[in-house]
Amino acid sequence: MAIVVSIDAGTTGVRSFAINEQGQQIALSYKEFTQHFPRPGWVEHDPNEIWESVQFTLSELKGSISEPVAAIGITDQRETVLAWSLSSGDPICNAIVWQDRRTSNRCDELLETGYLDQIRHTTGLVIDPYFTGTKIEWLIKNGIVELGPDLAFGTIDSWIIWKLTGGSNYVTDVSNASRTLLYDIRNGSWSSELCQLFGVPESSLPEVLPSSGRFGLTSQTTALGAGIPISGVAGDQQSALFGQACLKPGMTKNTYGTGSFVLMNAGPKCPEPVDGLLTTVAWDLGNGPTYALEGSVFVTGAAIQWLRDGLGIINEASEIGDLAASVEDTGGVFFVPAFAGLGSPWWDSRARGTIVGLTGGTGRGHLARAVVEAIAFQTRDVVEAMSNAGGTPVQEMRVDGGASVMDLLLQIQADQLGVRVARPVVTETTALGAAMLAGLAEGVWNKPEEISAAWQLDRAFDPRDNRSACDFTHSNWRRAVERSRNWAVD
Repeated sequence: MAIVVSIDAGTTGVRSFAINEQGQQIALSYKEFTQHFPRPGWVEHDPNEIWESVQFTLSELKGSISEPVAAIGITDQRETVLAWSLSSGDPICNAIVWQDRRTSNRCDELLETGYLDQIRHTTGLVIDPYFTGTKIEWLIKNGIVELGPDLAFGTIDSWIIWKLTGGSNYVTDVSNASRTLLYDIRNGSWSSELCQLFGVPESSLPEVLPSSGRFGLTSQTTALGAGIPISGVAGDQQSALFGQACLKPGMTKNTYGTGSFVLMNAGPKCPEPVDGLLTTVAWDLGNGPTYALEGSVFVTGAAIQWLRDGLGIINEASEIGDLAASVEDTGGVFFVPAFAGLGSPWWDSRARGTIVGLTGGTGRGHLARAVVEAIAFQTRDVVEAMSNAGGTPVQEMRVDGGASVMDLLLQIQADQLGVRVARPVVTETTALGAAMLAGLAEGVWNKPEEISAAWQLDRAFDPRDNRSACDFTHSNWRRAVERSRNWAVD
C-alpha cells in the first residue's frame, strides 16, 4: 500500500499528515510555533522553529507508518518570506509573515505613482503589504540582508524543501511564485521589470517548477529518512482547492483558517483583472497553469484565537460554537476583525478592528456570535464581488479548515450566500491537496479524476427562507465596515 505524506506549514503551526491510496488519513501530527510581534503591525516567525516543527511532526508520523513513503507534498502560508545564506543554510532574519503591515507606506507610494495597472496585469495581484515583494524590498533597503551570490529569498515552501534536501534544491512552485508581486503569471517567469522596481536580483529567487513533479529527494538528516521524493508543492489555498476536487471551471471552495480564502477555478485561460479580487495560478500539473479567482479575508480563525488568548472569553477555540449558539442573535453587535487591515474586496491596509453596537446587555455569547457572523459576512462580500465581476455564479461552496466543523457557522454562511454549503468528510483538504499533487507525480494516482472520486460529502447546509433578514444584517455589517476603514494613520 502506498503512503503519501503532506507537510502543511501553516501560520500558527505545522501539521504533517499521511494518507493511503484511497485518500484516507492514517496518521496526523501537529506542532504549534511561536508568533512574534516586535512592533505594532509587525508579525514574524523564526524559520528555525518552523523547521524544528517540521522535523517533530515527521518524527511522530514515522512511528505510526509501517509502509514506505512514496512521496512528500508541501503546502504553506503563501506570502510569508524569509532570507537565508546558501552557503551556511542559516536564516539571516526572522520570516516576515503575510499578516505583517510594515510596508503600508511603501504600498501607498506605489499606488500614488501609478504602478497598480502594471502590477495587476503582470501578477494578478493588487498593491498591498500582504504580498512578499515589498517585504523583500524592505529587507534590502533596511540593510537586513546583503546582496550577493550567497543570498536566497524564499517563501516557506522553498525553505522547507531546502532543509529537507540538505541544501541541494533551491526551488518553489508556480502557485507560490504567483503570490510574490514578482512573477509574471501570463509568461510563467520572474518579471524583470518588477524585480527591478523592487530592487530584487533575480539570482536571489528560486527556480519555479510545476506544482506536481519532482522537486528533490530528502537527505539523511530528514526525520523520515533519505531518498524520499518531494513531488507536490502548492500554496495553502491552491492546495485546498485541489484537495476539494474543484477541478472544473466555476467550482468554488472556502477555507476557514487563520484567514478565509475563497477560490474559484477559472480554467486554463488567465482572466483579466477584477476589481476587489485577485487572479492567481491555482496549479500546474506539468501541462500548463490552471488559474483561479481569489478573495482573501485576512482574519477569521485568528479572531477566535483573539477571543481565547486576548480576551479570555473562551478557554479553547472549540468552545466558540456552543457559546455563539447560546444566544439567538448578537443583540445588534457587529465585529469587523480588521486586525491586519481588510483584504478582498476592500484592500484597505489602514482599516483596523472595530466593534459597534455594544450595550450594557452585551455578553460573552453576543461577542462570540458576532465573531462567527463576521466570518460569514466577509465571505459573502467576496462571493458577491465574484458574481458582480460577471464570472460564473457560485452554485455550491465547498468548505474546509478548522472552523468548518462549526455547524452554526456553515448554516449562517448558507443563509447569507443563498447557496448550498458542503463540508467533506476529510476537512484537512489543504494537506490533502499537496499529498495528491505529490501522489500524481509519483504514480500513486494516475489522473486528477481519481481525486474527484475520492471526495466524500459529510454534510450539506441549505439556505433557509430568511433572505430579507439576512440582507438586513448584512447591510448593517457594511455600515460597521465603513467605520473600520482608513483608521490607522501615521
